[in-house]
Amino acid sequence: MSNALAIATVTQALALLIEHNLHPEIDMAVSVETRKPPAEPELDPKITVFLYQVTHNPSMRNNDLATRAADGTLLKRPAAALDLHYLISAYGEENELVGQRLIGSVVRTLHEIPVLPKELITEAAERPYLGGSDLAESLQRVRFTPTQMDVDETSKLWGMLHNTPYSLSVVYQASLVILDGHEKPVPAKPVKRPDVRVLPFGAPGAPERPSADVPERPSAGAAEAEPERAEEAGKRAEEAPPKGADETGERAEEARKRTGAKPTTDVAATTNVRSTVAKAASGGGARTEKKAGPKPRNTGSRPRTRKAAGGTSGSGSASRSKDTGRADHTGRTDDAGRTDDSGRTDNTGRTDDGKES
Repeated sequence: MSNALAIATVTQALALLIEHNLHPEIDMAVSVETRKPPAEPELDPKITVFLYQVTHNPSMRNNDLATRAADGTLLKRPAAALDLHYLISAYGEENELVGQRLIGSVVRTLHEIPVLPKELITEAAERPYLGGSDLAESLQRVRFTPTQMDVDETSKLWGMLHNTPYSLSVVYQASLVILDGHEKPVPAKPVKRPDVRVLPFGAPGAPERPSADVPERPSAGAAEAEPERAEEAGKRAEEAPPKGADETGERAEEARKRTGAKPTTDVAATTNVRSTVAKAASGGGARTEKKAGPKPRNTGSRPRTRKAAGGTSGSGSASRSKDTGRADHTGRTDDAGRTDDSGRTDNTGRTDDGKES
């Protein structure tokens, strides 16, 4: 923070910075002047420091918009953040390249010491025309940064200098220079005694009770207990058997009893048990009834003898005898007569010699 003399102080301090760092490369007397380039070419070694533009710093421009209250009371001291643009030119004997030697010294100095030293600001403020400058007390330091300009921009810059021939020069930007206003805000009154009151809802001066539509925030204890409840619910869900598990187990056990299968625990066996249950439900009753009845068996021997008579087979060429009491599941009986399942009886009295009675 500084007053209105900060701009001129920076210009004079920059000239002192260049002048104090010319040696040992430059072994000649060089004058450093804070003015615009001369209209006539100079033969004596000279460096001019010309402030050709002052702009507001874009990053700090809106830093102090709200400086006053609604009633006009000053809340914050206004401050203007500025950037200074300098054109530094060098003159001298062209045959000895004095101008180029001087520009080289300027570039080396500002690259080595980019921040304006405080002692040079104090020395510059000793000038009679800069008395009262407080830039040295400012906390904000001024930094020099080179500005890149092409031929077109350089031509426009030198075109603003009427009747001034072009000379070898460099352009630098100095930032940040802050200019404070004259007025100072009235300091706030200190707190003498803190006043803290606790009033129930409905008391005079107490705030209104919050409406029921506004959801209440859970307390710290409820927020801590919520994860525990969720964990307990997850454990109960893992321990509880799945829906229909008991019914499926009973059906599987019943199917194992019917089929005589051994209990299985793998997934494939469980699938087979379920298929067996489904098949038993569809056709198990009929199969059970068939298996329940005893299968008739032959109680006697069945010797068969065949005699060839005349070498041909026919109704009377072969004799066949069948044992009595033979019965199969069709209900057919061969004893002196043949009875089949249709109820037909053959009472022809066929004998083994092929004759019929």
